Amino acid sequence: MEQRNKILILNCGSSSVKYALFTKSEKQLTKGIISHVGEKGKTHHHAIQEILKQLLQKKYLHSYNEICAVGHRVVHGKDSTQSSIINKKILKKIKEASVLAPLHNPHNLEGISAIQKILPKIPNIAVFDTAFHTTIPEVAATYGIPQKVSKKYHIKRYGFHGISYQYICEERKKEQGKIPSRLIVCHLGNGSSITAIKNGKSVETSMGFTPMEGLLMGTRAGDIDVGAVFHIAKMQNECRSIDHLLNFESGLKGIAGTNDMRILWKKYFKNKNAKLAIDIYCHRLQKYIGAYTAILGGIDTIVFTAGIGENCPWIREKSCQGLEFLGIQLDKEKNWKNKAKISRGKVNVLVMKTNEEKMIAREVSRLV
Repeated sequence: MEQRNKILILNCGSSSVKYALFTKSEKQLTKGIISHVGEKGKTHHHAIQEILKQLLQKKYLHSYNEICAVGHRVVHGKDSTQSSIINKKILKKIKEASVLAPLHNPHNLEGISAIQKILPKIPNIAVFDTAFHTTIPEVAATYGIPQKVSKKYHIKRYGFHGISYQYICEERKKEQGKIPSRLIVCHLGNGSSITAIKNGKSVETSMGFTPMEGLLMGTRAGDIDVGAVFHIAKMQNECRSIDHLLNFESGLKGIAGTNDMRILWKKYFKNKNAKLAIDIYCHRLQKYIGAYTAILGGIDTIVFTAGIGENCPWIREKSCQGLEFLGIQLDKEKNWKNKAKISRGKVNVLVMKTNEEKMIAREVSRLV
């Protein structure tokens, strides 16, 4: 009889299903992605069937009986403070939060429904991307709108990338024996955010009610005067196109025509818009580092993580320039070699690889 010692991780998006397979001891066996979901009648159910078939064919599984649980990345958990075994109550909560994350939660639900039908006896765990930020104090989470409106429509700062931030905190604790008491983590990818973490708890984060707020991103505008949005809406007389503009046509892409940071850096010294895009990106990041240092009452450690944070030394260098007065001083040679520690000042500046799938597997192990 096979041991039930493997954890399947599913991350269901609108057009793809990302997956990974781990042992309960956190060893990653494989990972991959099934694309073109939604095309030619291909559903999340079909994609997950394909994943399971591949895992058997490639001998990562000998039978489905080896799977002890399935972990799901669920983008919005509303006010859920921790991961949960999925039951009717949790499904209802995810469905209710779909109005807050219409581009994500409905697809997460489709993945959950599909695997429950395919493997009905195996427990499913929801790991919420917003849970880590439920410690943000009211003063930081509340927007300056009438309370009756914010309460009626559940409008507040929720924050995202929480699974990544939790992973970074736990890895720092493993390596250092404790989480730095005043920690700033920069999760920089196509979607980018920055979080101030005090004694292991999120106290402020740049993404807000949606992932649109905060830093300049690959295709998202980040911080923008809402008056400018109303002005564009008035001029174009179309709200849906504004949503698309700010989510998919803005950010680096909107300024310089591409959201590929490598291409922008190649053009940095010869193309005005490429230079402007990178300079705005770093300016916004630098502004948040300064603000969050003030909120934390100082800073012990900065971590750069995710695709851009881990692999773009020019972004780290430009973002830290001029912050020597805070004790932030990079070692240029180590930075350009992508070393783990890239600082020589009193503030530790680190480059860490995030692993959201591993964090989800870890949460599943804790619950199963």
